[in-house]
Amino acid sequence: MNKSFLKFLTDFGPLIIFFYYYYDSNKDLKIAIPPFIIATILALSFVWFLEKKIPKVPLLSGILITLFGGLTIYFDNPIFIYMKPTIINILFGISLIFGRYFTNEPVLKKIIGQSISLTDEGWKILNKRWVYFFFLLAILNELVWRTQSEEFWVNFKVWGLLPITFIFTAFQIGLINKYKTNE
Repeated sequence: MNKSFLKFLTDFGPLIIFFYYYYDSNKDLKIAIPPFIIATILALSFVWFLEKKIPKVPLLSGILITLFGGLTIYFDNPIFIYMKPTIINILFGISLIFGRYFTNEPVLKKIIGQSISLTDEGWKILNKRWVYFFFLLAILNELVWRTQSEEFWVNFKVWGLLPITFIFTAFQIGLINKYKTNE
């Protein structure tokens, strides 16, 4: 099997399973979350089996899906799963702000520096933009789950946040080209 197809499958397979059970159960989170947790754990295990490591972002996401999904089921309260994207985005934003104090360089450079070569100023600006973006996503998630229906939030989480992230990333191409180095 193609490695990029496997990555797509492990990234989006659990989400597809969640949607299947969510809509098959007449939009019941309590029924959709357990298969989502199991699929997420299986996807992470599969990545470990293939690569002997699990990247930090999917691992953190898997831990939080399991934790907040479990809390949602245990307390029979969807607020926990609603808040998961808010918490993840706040954690990402905070790690980009304070991570440089531990690594002496922007965290984004540590994460994607092998793929993109930028000047120090470019990394600083890109890192700052992502900090703002993560906090904006956290605020947006809070606004949506607090003011809209559960079904709207479920669809927004995938069909809203994912395209917003892709669009934001695409808008960074100009900055990347401006500060690119020829290393």
